Amino acid sequence: MTQPNVSGGRPPLNVSGRPPLNKDTRLCISLAARPSNIGTRFHNYLYEQLGLDFIYKAFTTTDITAAIGGVRALGIRGCSVSMPFKRDVLALVDEVEPSALDIESVNTIVNDDGHLRASNTDYLAVQQLIGSNGLNPGDGVVIRGSGGMASAVAAAFQGSGFRSGVIVARNADTGRALADRLGYEYAPEMGSLRAPILVNVTPIGMSGGPEESQQAFDDAAIANASVVFDVVALPSETPLITAARAAGTAVITGAEVIALQAAEQFERYTGVRPTPEQISAASAISRA
Repeated sequence: MTQPNVSGGRPPLNVSGRPPLNKDTRLCISLAARPSNIGTRFHNYLYEQLGLDFIYKAFTTTDITAAIGGVRALGIRGCSVSMPFKRDVLALVDEVEPSALDIESVNTIVNDDGHLRASNTDYLAVQQLIGSNGLNPGDGVVIRGSGGMASAVAAAFQGSGFRSGVIVARNADTGRALADRLGYEYAPEMGSLRAPILVNVTPIGMSGGPEESQQAFDDAAIANASVVFDVVALPSETPLITAARAAGTAVITGAEVIALQAAEQFERYTGVRPTPEQISAASAISRA
């Protein structure tokens, strides 16, 4: 893919490598209830490294309909969508790719001259990690969580051929609904559940949260597993990941998910695919 053309010619680069801000600079944004610096740092770092005439800014809103209308009306090139807006934006775009349609959850919108196309790069990133880590679809998987991200993760496993799964969620309504949609089982608590693949898609272990020092799965479940996958990105070394490493269990971290999904977004917005080394560097900076 090639870099989008900028009308009026490309301005000279500044010392950082990115062109100076000008009237033709393309804007990409994120919309979240609680914006973080992760996307802002990731994308802006790569704009500078690659000399792209783009800028990225995080926002929050109390009016998602008006916000998406602004994306369309102002020609904002790309929009990352986080909770609680992932489902609401489905009705506000013109086209929904299968990655978002299948799970009724959007995290990426691309604006092509007023035509808004939605996808879910979380889903795509998890599928890539399932493949690159050689996970066996014949293995059972326990997925803890039932929110928007859990829906993307669980659907990625189901779409990758995993037929034996359990959704563990305290919210019985969302947990059962997700399990039923994917043909998985539902459980309100882990209890004595064991599986070769354990996946945490809850805030347990997240830095700054009320459960930041806790593990999503106990030591016995971790020792029984062959792979532990924690989607929490901050910190990348959560208590769960630390415990899994200590037990000698293979791990997949949330830092890997967020880097891959952001790289997918970056390519959709700019038409440029960063190298694996550039993605790794941007990911490290985004979480600093």
